[in-house]
Amino acid sequence: VEAGGGVPPASSLLAASTRPSPFSLRPVSRGASPRRPRMFKKFDEKENVSNCIQLKTSVIKGIKNQLIDQFPGIEPWLNQIMPKKDPVKIVRCHEHIEILTVNGELLFFRQREGPFYPTLRLLHKYPFILPHQQVDKGAIKFVLSGANIMCPGLTSPGAKLYPAG
Repeated sequence: VEAGGGVPPASSLLAASTRPSPFSLRPVSRGASPRRPRMFKKFDEKENVSNCIQLKTSVIKGIKNQLIDQFPGIEPWLNQIMPKKDPVKIVRCHEHIEILTVNGELLFFRQREGPFYPTLRLLHKYPFILPHQQVDKGAIKFVLSGANIMCPGLTSPGAKLYPAG
């Protein structure tokens, strides 16, 4: 900076702007590979899984019937999601969480004896399992930011309510 209180030279501004901010969300590359955040850091299979049980065919039929009752749109694809010959297991975790797996792929989970919920990966493969709703244009940015959907966003012009089931 000049003694007269002028503007700092452009080279010092450029150098300052290329330094990573301590508040930056991007990982800083150190060495050959950048650091990547690990998903499910706190989930440890040895600590969190209490039991893993392979289900009998009669229990699988009961679960399939429960899934058809809960998600009517799943029936045509249920044999593709849960093939008859593949082993179906229930992984029991702490806090009464049960995870339904087929060939090691997590499909549904539930708490206690409650309803099954599909995993996000399953919903990406089969998005028609759950009913679809359409919000108006003004609500899109808020929904994408994680806001709850409220009645005005579904009943205004441009929105569509489809019957469930």
